[in-house]
Amino acid sequence: MSTSYQARFRVWRGDTGGGDLQDFRVEVNEGEVVLDIVHRLQATQAPDLAVRWNCKAGKCGSCSAEINGRPRLMCMTRMSVFGRDETVTITPLRAFPVVRDLVTDVSFNYAKARQIPSFVPPRDLLPGEYRMQQEDVDRPQEFRKCIECFLCQDTCHVVRDHEENKPAFAGPRFLMRVAELDMHPLDAAADTGLDRKRTAQDEHGLGYCNITKCCTEVCPEGIKITDNALIPLKERAVDRKYDPLVWLGSKIRRRSSAG
Repeated sequence: MSTSYQARFRVWRGDTGGGDLQDFRVEVNEGEVVLDIVHRLQATQAPDLAVRWNCKAGKCGSCSAEINGRPRLMCMTRMSVFGRDETVTITPLRAFPVVRDLVTDVSFNYAKARQIPSFVPPRDLLPGEYRMQQEDVDRPQEFRKCIECFLCQDTCHVVRDHEENKPAFAGPRFLMRVAELDMHPLDAAADTGLDRKRTAQDEHGLGYCNITKCCTEVCPEGIKITDNALIPLKERAVDRKYDPLVWLGSKIRRRSSAG
């Protein structure tokens, strides 16, 4: 029995001026992923089809798209998850402006990344003298598995459905970055007057997140963005603002460091 078959594909074609879905029938072979089929489509029927990709190994995050309405990496979505009689629809990331076909302008994310102040090393420690418990290493290390595919940004309804929120909301990927730095036991941002919990709330829109966990569901690296980053960050932001003991402790520490 042949393992090859003809699959029905609908692929969005267009640019900033608009576009529409086009129908194709493309050969599929055993073990292939959606990106293989897109490449075959380029080679045989649509040589001008624009698609962004690089590693084809699920590590560069370049080939993000929406497949049957779900944000996915094309290189990590096996054709075997679809029925042979099923039409596979591929569209560009909906949360970001289309450049052409399946390529979107994700510069919004790089702009947000630049707004996050970087790690602040302790003044009294030299390089090579940093010491951390393994437990403290493990917590932020999970977040460093991020491959910048921006699927979490795309599926977050605060970004996806409300363009007006973008100036005030960093999105789950970059709130996770704030959480990673805030959890880091050697981050000395507070000594410089930078309160990461306050900036998460006031400058990066932490309050917009209503923890639906849609970002976690689409993460190809399996990062528990909501449970391990966003919820803990929200808890610490609330403690800082409303818990009188935490507030008093912060004032005492600030006065002691100033002295």
